[in-house]
Amino acid sequence: MARTPGSGSVYQRKDRKGWTAQVVVGTRENGSFIYKRKTYPTKREAVLALPELSKVVNERPVPTVTYYYKAFCKGRGANISEDKLRAYEIAYNKLKEIHTKPINELTVPMLQAIVSDSCKSYYPARDVRVLLNHLFRLAAVDGNANPALPGLIELPKLEEKHRDAFSEDEQKLLWTAWESGKTDTAVPLIMIYTGMMTGEMRRLEASMIDLEKQEITGVGLKTKERKEKSVLIPDAIVPLLQDLITQHPEGRLFTMGEEDFYTLYYKALTDAGITRHLTPYSCRHTTATALAITANVAPQTVQRIMRWSSTKMMDRYVHPDDDAARAALNSI
Repeated sequence: MARTPGSGSVYQRKDRKGWTAQVVVGTRENGSFIYKRKTYPTKREAVLALPELSKVVNERPVPTVTYYYKAFCKGRGANISEDKLRAYEIAYNKLKEIHTKPINELTVPMLQAIVSDSCKSYYPARDVRVLLNHLFRLAAVDGNANPALPGLIELPKLEEKHRDAFSEDEQKLLWTAWESGKTDTAVPLIMIYTGMMTGEMRRLEASMIDLEKQEITGVGLKTKERKEKSVLIPDAIVPLLQDLITQHPEGRLFTMGEEDFYTLYYKALTDAGITRHLTPYSCRHTTATALAITANVAPQTVQRIMRWSSTKMMDRYVHPDDDAARAALNSI
């Protein structure tokens, strides 16, 4: 028989030192019950206490968007990555208009209007919809929402931005800066030569790096391929990593928040004399472009170095310029 919030029961403790009154206060996402319990000396006292315990349940806060967001953060949210949790926090802030609204009063047109007004591009809107999916599933377990509603929200069209890669001259500027003592330039250089992403750099620890085998393990994020495959370290980057390990022999090599890491990255570019706005993601595009075009490496080898699941990813990452295309023609 289904149990409802507020229903209760009484049972004797295993040690026979009293009787416990318990009432159902809700259900978890997996369907298991959440109880409120209190122990009394006698069975009679426990039975008489049930109405009062049930009253406490009935006076619970209204199940609003904020109510379920907090439940999500304490439950499933506690096991996701720091970067993803930060993305959900940003998504939650975009929903501030409905933070205090009961979740069972929300409609698709209402949610669509909020997403359309607060998210002008695909990925922020996707994060909002994914977060709403989590919250509505939690609410559905309590019988407070239809879990299918967020799936009806339409997202902006996905428009992949063209990512500029670092030119050979810009890479030389980074090396010159590093050799002159501007050690922050190690950040973009390591990212360019290994193909690591920002989130991977930020969680990089000395214990993950094996300079003898020239590989990094356990740093991968997001995709199954990146999590399982090691990051390969080229000879040129070994001294840079060695310096960082010397500074931080234990724990993370970059002990700073996300914003400070970005500040460090852009400062490194400025110190090197690079004037173009090249995002951290440009580093990974540079890795792929350099391998496929400048070094003329086989697609399968590029796939392994980049930790892709398919060579089709080259269409997204590799950006030949006119000079590279002309050189290819001249080689025929």
